[in-house]
Amino acid sequence: MHYTFVGLSIGLAALFVITGSAKLLRAPWTLAAARRLGYSVNAFRVIGALEMAAVVGLLAGLLWAPLGIAAAVGLVALLVGAVVAHRRAGDPVRAAVPPAWLALASAAAVVTGLLSLS
Repeated sequence: MHYTFVGLSIGLAALFVITGSAKLLRAPWTLAAARRLGYSVNAFRVIGALEMAAVVGLLAGLLWAPLGIAAAVGLVALLVGAVVAHRRAGDPVRAAVPPAWLALASAAAVVTGLLSLS
């Protein structure tokens, strides 16, 4: 298995276990973000559940790479949606930079995961 895939999977999983659980537990900063972006609290909790599913997939992907690749693809889609949501809400460009970078990191996990299959 490609070391970069392992490192990206673990790093992304560590980050998204924090953000996903915060959304599921309705942390105050997530409630404010949901309001600002025009989402209901329940919709934001669904996003948190998707993030937690990605965490499980990324970690399971350390044992079976196709699952980790699928989880990383899901994160790319989720994060592109986050960039669009920030721009649609009128947030400054700098607010869309973190999800854009994380989308790139997730895409790198997809690529390195695919390389590990060959």
